[in-house]
Amino acid sequence: MRTATALTAAALALAGLTACSSTSGSGDTGTTTAAAGPGKLGKIAVAATDTDCKVGAAQLAAGTSTFAITNNGSKVTEFYVYAPGDRVMGEVEDIVPGLTREVVIELPPGAYEATCKPGMSGKGIRNPLTVTGEHKPLAADAKLSQAVASYKAYIKSQSDTLLVKTKEFADAVKAGDIAKAKDLYPVARTYWERIEPVAEVFGDLDPAIDARANDVAKGEKWTGFHKIEKDLWVTKDVSQDGPIADKLMADVTTIVAKSNSAELSPVQLANGAKELLDEVATGKITGEEDRYSHTDLWDFDANLQGSKAAVQALRPVLQERAADLVTTLDEKFAAAETTLGGHRAGDGWKPHNELSKDDLKALSDAINALAEPISRVAAVVAAK
Repeated sequence: MRTATALTAAALALAGLTACSSTSGSGDTGTTTAAAGPGKLGKIAVAATDTDCKVGAAQLAAGTSTFAITNNGSKVTEFYVYAPGDRVMGEVEDIVPGLTREVVIELPPGAYEATCKPGMSGKGIRNPLTVTGEHKPLAADAKLSQAVASYKAYIKSQSDTLLVKTKEFADAVKAGDIAKAKDLYPVARTYWERIEPVAEVFGDLDPAIDARANDVAKGEKWTGFHKIEKDLWVTKDVSQDGPIADKLMADVTTIVAKSNSAELSPVQLANGAKELLDEVATGKITGEEDRYSHTDLWDFDANLQGSKAAVQALRPVLQERAADLVTTLDEKFAAAETTLGGHRAGDGWKPHNELSKDDLKALSDAINALAEPISRVAAVVAAK
């Protein structure tokens, strides 16, 4: 999740990105059509304000649906569909005031909650959402099933290394070895950022691991990577961080286990690819993500590679259904990687605060160019 201040800056820096994420006009906001069934993308309008969350349908037919969320408030908002236990079935973050964004979600029969989070904090404004009828999962398609299996293998490989590198990082913190911990910080986070779309499915574990100081609600304790980051680079004292390092390791261990056992819809792969680009747009470009260490480009690269892995898993389906889109995606991923590659420093990346405004604009342009075709992937996957 991101703060409103950071997102305002991101919106200014990446106006083109938000433009390509929006719907074609405000006429969609009155839509109340529920999904007619699996694979039929009826749009459910969600009108969000700072105090309200009006969802255009309380009952849906099982299958895939597109939610079109318009932010009529003054705060940046988010939209989630939660299953019991706050398991995230689908989400769209970073909806700045005046913007409409869409998300395609596959929902089997059951009880859910459609939720807006004005200010991107707290439990949000929740609406009961009932899904009924027969449901043939998208993953029943052999190629989509293989795509999910391929992506889960990628998640497994990345999460296995995340466990190893997080332990090395936590051990260095507990030993008081600040130099070693600084070296390991961006490495461990590389593997975290690559799996974050799956990790975010599991409620409060993600903020416990990855919250910035201003993401933490009043009265809650700040934990995770960024608390330790501040102590490494700003206070230069980690003598009290042993318990935080232990909790980070425990939380990462839990979320890795959950991620590896999670059942994923093919549209979650597509949405995850887009979410990782949004992470770049709202945190890495502005320097908000790693504001103390300035190691944002490590995360930028991890997000880009994680997004590419999700798209590559879906490639056989996309090639069959939208070959031109695959060609465009290949071109735009290559361009973004080339632009980012100009900021290599040895085996890592230059600090964010060493990049010029022109450098950041070039990176923004590359993400803008990739964001539009990525935003079309979910609809292609969900189509029958």
